[in-house]
Amino acid sequence: MKLLIVEDQNQLRSILKKRLNEAGYVLDDAPDGETALDLIEYTEYDAIILDIMIPKINGLELLKLLRQNNNMTPVLLLTARDTIQDRVLGLDLGADEYLVKPFAFEELLARIRSMLRRRDSEIQTILKLDDLILNRTIKEVTRNNEIIKLTKKEYMILEYLMLNKEIVVSREKLETVSSNYDYEGYSNVIDVYIRFLRKKIDEGHDKKLIHTIRGFGYVMKVEE
Repeated sequence: MKLLIVEDQNQLRSILKKRLNEAGYVLDDAPDGETALDLIEYTEYDAIILDIMIPKINGLELLKLLRQNNNMTPVLLLTARDTIQDRVLGLDLGADEYLVKPFAFEELLARIRSMLRRRDSEIQTILKLDDLILNRTIKEVTRNNEIIKLTKKEYMILEYLMLNKEIVVSREKLETVSSNYDYEGYSNVIDVYIRFLRKKIDEGHDKKLIHTIRGFGYVMKVEE
């Protein structure tokens, strides 16, 4: 799990980074909102620990920017001000958790675990890769907010690839998950359906999301 700590107090930032690293998390850190925004633009984080009173872009402004850009990474706000108005404003802007300084490190860990559990639950319903979104509840696929119509088999293949994004999936595995229980071995049917999906998902877009790994299968990831 990779976290971003945005905190302008150097000593607190160093302590949090050290202790969270000891707790098993991978950490990036930023002393101000502008640096954090640059990091978030190029890195995908599992959660963000965000102090409100930071320079250049304050925490609430940064949170507002993230949500306006449809970045739904879980955010835990840190603040030295314990007022109802501050908590309400932060939550209304899209914060997932709120922690008042000073705090016990064990409570911070518990809040992070709570955020990540909720995120994992949501991920199972909404699958997202760049601007491609698959809603498993209503079986709807969109890219750049445009609905993409898929056949049942196309949907099943895409769903499995998105559940395993950035992991290479074999043709044989895609055949088994998209067919009935009468699978008898590899055929070229998956290659055909991948071509259909590429036409519907990637055609006309600069970023290609479906990639062939020769000799192994397919992977869904954002083309670098």
